[in-house]
Amino acid sequence: MKKYLVIGNPIEHSLSPLIHNYWIKKYHLANSIYEKRKIEEKDLKNIFKEIKDGKIIGMNVTVPFKKLIIPFLDELDIFAEDTQSVNTVKKVKNKIVGYNTDRPGFGKTIDNFYSPGIMGVEAIDLILEGKNIFILGAGGVTPSIISTLEHKGGNIFISNRTKSKAEELKILFPKIKTLDWGKKPENYNIVINTTSVGLNKNDKIQIDFNDCGKDTLFYDLIYSPKETNFLKEARLRGNKTMNGQMMFLYQASCAFYIWTNILPEIDDEVIKLLDR
Repeated sequence: MKKYLVIGNPIEHSLSPLIHNYWIKKYHLANSIYEKRKIEEKDLKNIFKEIKDGKIIGMNVTVPFKKLIIPFLDELDIFAEDTQSVNTVKKVKNKIVGYNTDRPGFGKTIDNFYSPGIMGVEAIDLILEGKNIFILGAGGVTPSIISTLEHKGGNIFISNRTKSKAEELKILFPKIKTLDWGKKPENYNIVINTTSVGLNKNDKIQIDFNDCGKDTLFYDLIYSPKETNFLKEARLRGNKTMNGQMMFLYQASCAFYIWTNILPEIDDEVIKLLDR
């Protein structure tokens, strides 16, 4: 049996097995299964032994292990090197390689949102040039978000409950500006929630965004529930909103390709799986 896996803590909310097992069945990958496993940091050594021994063919990584696993890897791809964040792992010959598919996954959602369907990447980048982007949270996916938006010319502001964690990101991204939790930039064009606040239906981010412009985009990387309170409040204000559904699917399709050399189609059927 070829085993694929996602590790994290918490992991109960992950819909990765639903999506990847759908693709495994669709593309007739016999004797293959994708599972999720809640682990502790002390379990990482054994996980990587399973990969070395061929018991795990491919692995996804979610919070809080995207950086913690790097010492166990032999190589990083260019995006993982740039962000020091890994969400996909594969054994290549005798080496265990870490990949970052969050960055291209997020980049594609931003391109698709701002592009009417005919503009190239250069034109999209011009739209974001000089825009103020306010990121909430400094966790595992945040470096991928910063890296994408800096390449597109955005001015990045970050606020995290523990400010020192946001300050640590300046080692990789010296241009970012950090703010105390609850503070905001004077002007902001995009607000991105990278925190886990919203996984529970009663969760609320206690920051007042009533001073924002109507064209401000509120983007929550959470994909389940489909509309968090963060997005609901933005919608009721008349703002543009986006959840993490398509980023999740794009990054998953990149990972599936890395493992199988098959680029899965993101069709209506797979999107419907996330709407359950």
